[in-house]
Amino acid sequence: MNLSEALEIAAATDPGMVRSHNEDSIAADPSKGLVVLADGMGGYNAGEVASGMATTVITTELQHVLEEHAPYDIDEQSGQRLAQKLIAAQIAKANTSIYQASQSQPQYAGMGTTLVVALFYDNRVTIAHIGDSRLYLLRDGEFKQVTKDHSLLQEQIDSGMLTREQARHSANKNLVTRALGIDATVEPEIHDYDTRPGDIYLLCSDGLCDMVSDEDIEMVLQTLGANLKLCVQQLIQMANDNGGRDNVSVMLVRVRREYPAPRGLAKLFGWLK
Repeated sequence: MNLSEALEIAAATDPGMVRSHNEDSIAADPSKGLVVLADGMGGYNAGEVASGMATTVITTELQHVLEEHAPYDIDEQSGQRLAQKLIAAQIAKANTSIYQASQSQPQYAGMGTTLVVALFYDNRVTIAHIGDSRLYLLRDGEFKQVTKDHSLLQEQIDSGMLTREQARHSANKNLVTRALGIDATVEPEIHDYDTRPGDIYLLCSDGLCDMVSDEDIEMVLQTLGANLKLCVQQLIQMANDNGGRDNVSVMLVRVRREYPAPRGLAKLFGWLK
């Protein structure tokens, strides 16, 4: 099923105002309803390598398996839609690739990356994330953060040690508690959500949300949401105007219309094509 007409996607990545190179990586396949964002970490170019490996492996592998398996089918073992299992399997492959490279090549020692993956299908989206790159949703005028950071700062907020206002000014913003490629195995957080026409999903690296407040991000989406490309440019410009201390990546997905999975005879004819 080609989702290009149901979904509108705009995305860009920028090195920011301080960093000499960009360790973020983004990838999208509108026809498959797939968007992937990674924010790499590590010395020299290692972070760039880790994030590039993550987006390449996950996108390429998912494109392949989605030719063979429908994400909306039910997995017999778990009783859940197959999407979660497919995404988890490709994240595991990416984790192994990055981890093995870091173990075998000294210049890549300790490299890793955050990750956000969104797969749209059957009027739903499956979202997987690791680390502090985020996914937000603007729906019917309400803007909210969907993912929850895997970070020291988030743990301090959850435990009551810090308020959200204090967290904004904390020096521990970039200490993640979970990352892809650091250990031999990693546990992504994966959830399914219903989508609606008009929804706008925002995936971003912390280079955006550390530099621009949620209130200002929401304002841009509310006022410029009719033009996703302009929204992306404006958000990156605001991050850079506020200091641009990190690479900044922004991906926007608008649900234009419903995209139910083919069923019954429609599914049969789809197979016969």
